[in-house]
Amino acid sequence: MVGQWWKEDDEKVVIRCYNDRRDRTEMDCVEKSCEIGNDQTFLFTDTLGDPICRIRNTPRFIMLVAEVRNKLVGSIQGSVKPVKLQDKSVNVGYVLALRVMPPYRRHGIGSILVRKLEEWFMSHNADYAYMATQKDNEASLGLFVGKLAYVIFRNPAILVNPVNPRGLKLPSDIGIRKLKVKEAASWYRKHVVSKTDFFPDDIVKILRNKLSIGTWVAYYKNNDKIISWAILSVWNSSKVFKLRIGKAPLSFVILTKVCNFIGRFLPFLGLTALPDLFTPFGFYFLYGVHAEGPLRGKLVRALCEHVSNMAALDDGGECKVVVVEVDGESNGSDYSLMRCVPHWKMLSCDDDTWCIKPLKREENTTSLNDFTNMFLNSKSRCLFVDPRDV
Repeated sequence: MVGQWWKEDDEKVVIRCYNDRRDRTEMDCVEKSCEIGNDQTFLFTDTLGDPICRIRNTPRFIMLVAEVRNKLVGSIQGSVKPVKLQDKSVNVGYVLALRVMPPYRRHGIGSILVRKLEEWFMSHNADYAYMATQKDNEASLGLFVGKLAYVIFRNPAILVNPVNPRGLKLPSDIGIRKLKVKEAASWYRKHVVSKTDFFPDDIVKILRNKLSIGTWVAYYKNNDKIISWAILSVWNSSKVFKLRIGKAPLSFVILTKVCNFIGRFLPFLGLTALPDLFTPFGFYFLYGVHAEGPLRGKLVRALCEHVSNMAALDDGGECKVVVVEVDGESNGSDYSLMRCVPHWKMLSCDDDTWCIKPLKREENTTSLNDFTNMFLNSKSRCLFVDPRDV
């Protein structure tokens, strides 16, 4: 696959599939040159020696690389999976990890990589392509929305809560039970699939994956409150990759040290200790979070605290935070997962932006405006965030 990129000597960019034996060393250089952040703060991802670790658990996946003069200058990853969207079964392609080294940016290499990936999506019968970025990432939005005709359709929030190594006390009136895989899949299909978009058709495969620790349901022990319940599943990302904050504002460093000092010597204050995020750490990702009933909020919080206690006891302290991605809007309802899920605002972000593009023209969709309105009208439905996309 050959594309054109603008430069005085009219050089060619070659797009091909990633070859682990040939490309791993150069790919590491590309990743380091594209670390997320700015001069003050950046987030480094350690893939534990597997550059395609974040897509390897999906049904079909690919990694493409871009070469100029036999030098690796960019890459992109993608996967295709079956989901429920607008109550229909469709195949969606997920665009992930678009990277172009700084000296080679603004020459069309990113566009070529995305278009070649979209061609691969269509060859695998994908109906839509979608991606996630930050709402203040002007370069990314300029490429996908401004140039490639993607549409912004959701602004979910990523909620992060530090794991308390001392453990948390759970409410005595709440019971928590672990479900078997078949029971969990049945529960999700009965109560969740009709109320969410992007619900994976292969939910059983996800629940059976070695990275999926299990599914838990919370309920009130008093039978009179049985109409309220909550459910979630847990994915252990620490077995796939690690994160590390390379730099941070001085205020964050000071707060970390103060919280840890006070929590160690004055534990009766109940102050949550901040984990050391400057060394590589993993996290538990909560997916399939759903609750019903008038007293559901307390149940969601109890489940999250239960998972935090699990993380504190597991993996020798590798999992230092618990993460969940939820809809950023309450849609006019008093109930919002953002209000129920315990999280630290300084560690969380509410600027995640999901964009989507049709790869096939719907019979009843005659224009891009019709397509946009279709997703705007579906905002009453929640998102099911696939842990394999994290």
